[in-house]
Amino acid sequence: MRGSLGSRRSLARIGTGLAAGSLMLLSLPATPVGAVTTGPAQNYLVVYKAGASTQDAASQVQGAGGALVYAYQQIGVVVARSNRSDFAANLQSASNIEDVAGTAGAASQVKDDQLNTSGADATTTTAPKGASLAGLQWDMRQIHAFEAHSITSGSKAVLAGDIDTGADYTHPDLNPNIDFANSVSCIGGSPNTAPSAWKDDNGHGTHTAGTIAAAGIGVVGVAPNVSLGVIKAGDAAGFFFPEAVVCAFMWAGSHHFNVTNNSYFADPFYFNCRNDPVQRAIWKAEARSIKFAMQQGVSVVAAEGNFADDLAHPTMDQQSPDNTTPVSRTVTNACAVIPVEIPGVIGVTADGSLKMKSFYSNYGVGVTQVVAPGGDSVLQSTQAAPNGRVLSTYPSYKACSRKVVAGGATYCYLQGTSMASPHVTGVVALIESLGITNPGAVQARVGNTADAMPCPTAAELANYSFFPSVNNGASQQCQGGPGYNSWYGHGQVNALAAVS
Repeated sequence: MRGSLGSRRSLARIGTGLAAGSLMLLSLPATPVGAVTTGPAQNYLVVYKAGASTQDAASQVQGAGGALVYAYQQIGVVVARSNRSDFAANLQSASNIEDVAGTAGAASQVKDDQLNTSGADATTTTAPKGASLAGLQWDMRQIHAFEAHSITSGSKAVLAGDIDTGADYTHPDLNPNIDFANSVSCIGGSPNTAPSAWKDDNGHGTHTAGTIAAAGIGVVGVAPNVSLGVIKAGDAAGFFFPEAVVCAFMWAGSHHFNVTNNSYFADPFYFNCRNDPVQRAIWKAEARSIKFAMQQGVSVVAAEGNFADDLAHPTMDQQSPDNTTPVSRTVTNACAVIPVEIPGVIGVTADGSLKMKSFYSNYGVGVTQVVAPGGDSVLQSTQAAPNGRVLSTYPSYKACSRKVVAGGATYCYLQGTSMASPHVTGVVALIESLGITNPGAVQARVGNTADAMPCPTAAELANYSFFPSVNNGASQQCQGGPGYNSWYGHGQVNALAAVS
């Protein structure tokens, strides 16, 4: 998820709240298939053919030398595990199997976060006891969140999900709103509801969760009175592997979440290309799980990423596979960033306190729906936003270069499209609190109530000449008019207008 973690990047019984017949856990031993090279066990996503049953797929997984980890029978996908070097080849030739992909469920490196690493402005500030930090939340003022709260601050009946690295459920600004019964870890591809499993061991998820639904003790979330469902799909190093992403959306759909925030791209491929058999399997499985969630009424909001890429005109990918050594490769529109480029997803770009696109933010016609505050420490450090970044909740046990401590709780300044997306998720939660719950109607309301923003003038565009695309070196260009364009979509999300 390197594009959205700044600049970047189990398993017990399932909870009893699952819808009947929705998910199925099988435990099958691997069956030897002659002498073959073995190594560390690896997870695989297996897409099986229409007409085949989960048991058919399970039998063929076992016959190929693997064990079934979890079955998502509603979408024809299973997660398998094997230490055999020939497992994928054996399984791909099986009669009921459509596609197989090794998901590289372990990484040989830790994702970097170039947007938020230590710099000259690294600080730790301690606020007076009992002090509110709302005055530091330029982002909430920019989208009129505080004014929206005079109409609604959200309903506890609305369940907003944060698919991220987990959350610090002990944080005083998050604990009152977390729905423990509907929170889960999906690391490894199967659900684990133990709170210790979905506790944040990265920090990113706690930050995005606070933007959605912080209770207002230190900072205020966009929707401070909704229920927050924590879905951990990102590991301690910041990787969101496909089996965890599939599990996350299946959980959200089966547990009737209203909306999910997705501040990441699914690893290990930045672009998943359908002409590659491994990436096609990943794309199919993830797309099916997202579609399933939407069909259950879940609105899906996603960050666009931080490489200054025009996602509507991709040509190069130099980030993939990001869990080992990336290689440079040519890509086309047959390749997609997931989840943001799945049809029906609300794509979000980032802007700063001057209401200009953040220097790092991806964009693209047909991808961008709206823009929201993600921060910009280079072009948009202002009196209102002295370091240009967004303040939100953070675990006290994780390092933060720009920390604020208030009432014994920790908060952190970060920037990225990861920070923009949860603002829109919060607005969606407010809209759903009014009883508007159809994902299509919700998306239309988000766009129709946004504050239109035109493409930059030539003078403004010149500021971006120093920040070409990280992947292909192209200069950043905005396409479209004031009603809709590639940088801002329908405009700046407006919480007040959305609920008025």
